[in-house]
Amino acid sequence: MLKIGDFSKLSRISIRMLRHYDEIGLLVPRNTDHFTSYRYYSEDQLPVAGRITALKEMGFSLATIGEILKSYDDPKELARFLEVKKSEVQAEMEETGRRLLLLETAIKRLGKDGTAMNYNVTLKTLPERYVASVRKVIPAYNKEGILWNILMTETADKNLQPAENCLSLAVFHDEGYKESGVDVEIQTAVKGTYENTEHVVFKTVPPVEIASATYKGSYDQITEVNHAVANWVNDNSYEFNGAMFCIYHVSPAQTQDPEELVTEVCYPIKKKS
Repeated sequence: MLKIGDFSKLSRISIRMLRHYDEIGLLVPRNTDHFTSYRYYSEDQLPVAGRITALKEMGFSLATIGEILKSYDDPKELARFLEVKKSEVQAEMEETGRRLLLLETAIKRLGKDGTAMNYNVTLKTLPERYVASVRKVIPAYNKEGILWNILMTETADKNLQPAENCLSLAVFHDEGYKESGVDVEIQTAVKGTYENTEHVVFKTVPPVEIASATYKGSYDQITEVNHAVANWVNDNSYEFNGAMFCIYHVSPAQTQDPEELVTEVCYPIKKKS
C-alpha cells in the first residue's frame, strides 16, 4: 500500500487533486484509516491515475472522465467518447482560427488607414422570421416612409402582434446605387398569422448569415459604414450573397434627433469557394 504522498509522486498528481478525486468518487483510496484519516492507495491504482491524467490532457471534464472509466475496457465505447471529443476540439480550432483571422485583418486594416475600429464588423446569423412586408419602387431612398405608411394603413385593423425580437428593416433590392426609382422592401417581425392585404405580404424569411456593423447617428454615415463592411468581407475571404439591408434599432419613428438613430448595416455573405 502507498501513502498519499508516495502515490502523488509516482502518479505525478498533486495531493490536493488526489483528495479532490476522492471527494468526487473519481479515484478513491483503497483504504482510509478511520482514526488518522490517512489515505492509502494500491499500486494497481497507478494505471487508473494515468488514465485520468491522459483524459484530462485531452480536454475531458472530470465528470466525463468518471463515465469513461466505467467502460474503459470496452474499445468501442471508449472510441465513441474520443470521437466526440475530437469533433469538439476541431470545432474549437475552427473558432480559434476565425478569431485569429479577425484579429489579423483588424490589425492590418488599422495599419493601413487607422480606422479599422471605427465601425466594428461582426459575423452573425439572423434567424428565421415571420414578417409583414411591403415592397415597391419608390422615388428615392429618403422616401422610404411611403412604405411604412402603407404598412400601417393596411394593417390598422389587424392588431399586429410584434415578435419577441421585433426587428424592423429595409432591404435594398437594386444591384447598385440609384438616384431615383429605387426598389425597396420593408419588413417588421410579427407573431401569429395574418391574411395578405393589397400591398402587405406576410411571409417567413429564412435564416441568413450576415456581416454587419451597428452605428449611432445620422444616415450620412452609411457610406463609410458600407466601406468598413466591404473591407471586412474582402479581408476575411467572404463574398456578398444577397441584397443589403438595414435594421433600424432606433428609427425616425422613435426619435426626431438624427444623432440618436441606431442603425445596423447588414450584408448577406458566404465563404468564397
